[in-house]
Amino acid sequence: MPRRFEHLDDTWPAGLGRRLGAMLYDGFLVAAIWLLVAVAHLAVVRFGFGLEAEAVGAGWLQRGSLQLLLLASAFLFFAFCWRRGGMTLGMQAWRLRVQTVDGRAISLGQSLVRYGVAWLSFVALGLGYLWVLFDTEQRSWPDIVSGTRTVVLPKPARR
Repeated sequence: MPRRFEHLDDTWPAGLGRRLGAMLYDGFLVAAIWLLVAVAHLAVVRFGFGLEAEAVGAGWLQRGSLQLLLLASAFLFFAFCWRRGGMTLGMQAWRLRVQTVDGRAISLGQSLVRYGVAWLSFVALGLGYLWVLFDTEQRSWPDIVSGTRTVVLPKPARR
């Protein structure tokens, strides 16, 4: 059973500004991950298969495999972070956490649904995230479809 988070009574629904800030931070991290994955893919295709430099990236199999690796690596990043502590590095900076409705860490299935719907929200010109402005519980499409909530954590007490 997934662990239950603490301080559930001290949280509130995350607004659009915080979500966008965390997405920007995480976008830089995902770009760095994608750069590493692309370099590794290039090295395998070029040197592992012994292709000439002009032949790298020329076929649908090479492009498709790279795109699949990029999507999979981003999913692994988000799923690991969401399942481990409910937050990515960008979410930590903005004091956000993803959790189930009853305050537990989300499952792998919920992570997959959330990730897929996040792409749909982005492709729909951000409408899935703008939905936060109209939903009474400030939920985005990924929140609604995956049965999760994105909440703001209180500031840590100063010592």
